[in-house]
Amino acid sequence: MHARPGHGPTKDGGYVTAEAAVAFPALVLLVLGLATGVAAMAAQIRCVDAAQAGARAAARGEQAAQATAVAEQLAPKEAHMQLTV
Repeated sequence: MHARPGHGPTKDGGYVTAEAAVAFPALVLLVLGLATGVAAMAAQIRCVDAAQAGARAAARGEQAAQATAVAEQLAPKEAHMQLTV
């Protein structure tokens, strides 16, 4: 009696486990890298929006402190503000 293909012991019994052990951490690192990139892009967009709002407030003739406050409300908390007229 002969073993059917796909059934019974094979010569490469542990290779799938070894390949998965190598591939899984790589996939996790890829996902973390993508998430970090998305977070960085979101922070960049928030900074641009804050700068536009601050510039718009300054262009309307509001005081420098008010224009800076408008920008600080929209910017990420780690951002640093400086208004130059």
